[in-house]
Amino acid sequence: MRTLEIHGGMGDSMLMVGETLGNLGKHIPAERTVIITDTTVRGLYGREFPPAPVIEIGTGEKIKTLDTVSHIYERLVELEADRSWLVAGIGGGIVCDIAGFAASTYMRGVRFGFVSTTLLAQVDASVGGKNGVNFHGYKNMVGVFNQPEFVICDMGLLGTLPEKEILCGMGEIVKHALIGDAGMLSYLEENRQKALELDPEVIEKLVWDSVAIKSDIVNRDEKEAGERRKLNFGHTFGHAIEKTTDAYLHGEAIAAGMIPAMALSVKKGFLRAEDAERAENLIRELNLPTRIQIDMEQLFDALKKDKKREGDNIHFVFLNGIGNAVVEEITFKDLDSVVGELGGGRSL
Repeated sequence: MRTLEIHGGMGDSMLMVGETLGNLGKHIPAERTVIITDTTVRGLYGREFPPAPVIEIGTGEKIKTLDTVSHIYERLVELEADRSWLVAGIGGGIVCDIAGFAASTYMRGVRFGFVSTTLLAQVDASVGGKNGVNFHGYKNMVGVFNQPEFVICDMGLLGTLPEKEILCGMGEIVKHALIGDAGMLSYLEENRQKALELDPEVIEKLVWDSVAIKSDIVNRDEKEAGERRKLNFGHTFGHAIEKTTDAYLHGEAIAAGMIPAMALSVKKGFLRAEDAERAENLIRELNLPTRIQIDMEQLFDALKKDKKREGDNIHFVFLNGIGNAVVEEITFKDLDSVVGELGGGRSL
């Protein structure tokens, strides 16, 4: 097991890569813990949970709502949970987002930690202190910044994931390499098949490298005032794709969203065309989408509702070479014209 720390404004977070679900009991207070998980994870791994009451929620983006959070509040009240309790979220990104948000707002905040059961959660969703839910279909519109006390990344839990979930995590792994580590991108190119097969050595290195990149950025900018915006590379288009079509999981949408982001980077003179082609080839070889059919008017309408919008401008993340990201404001008028050029009608 290897560990990293994130130092947040409201407390520190210990990231444990290689720790196991079976050891969760060592990191939580006996008799003052409640577990939040989903039906799938409980069915697969419930027998490994430590003794504690369990609040079970459904699966999928459709349950990532304030209604689900309200249900959790009701159960916490029934359990007479007070501020000395800890909420342990065991699941993927949706469970972690909901559990973190519920814990951060119940009684003005109780302790919480995560066991990440999906590749996407291990490399992204559970790390960094963003907790929230969707509102009227818009991603993470209601939420807080608050660090979990701990995040356990158990590689042994990844073996039961469907292929689509593995690909979802790969999308964010590629993103981390593109914004923060050219060597990591080369390693992924050389070991892409082993990564897809969840080779233990390869996948643990990729999870560790991703967590290291993200934790370093978060330590410098916890609440996305500047540096942390780099983690949104591919997300401006990716979130709009998620809003416009339900055909793609988060990591797949981010993968597709990185393609126009790189095209814009080339257009701005930040990125060489051959580097954009190299990255696109890797994304394709990892069985992630690079081109999608989409209604461009609906896409642009979703772009205008992005959380990163400030008036008529949006903070957009460009690649300034492989392994280096820069953030600049771009007007929606300019973005609209570029989307038209890239989209060619109904294809992005």
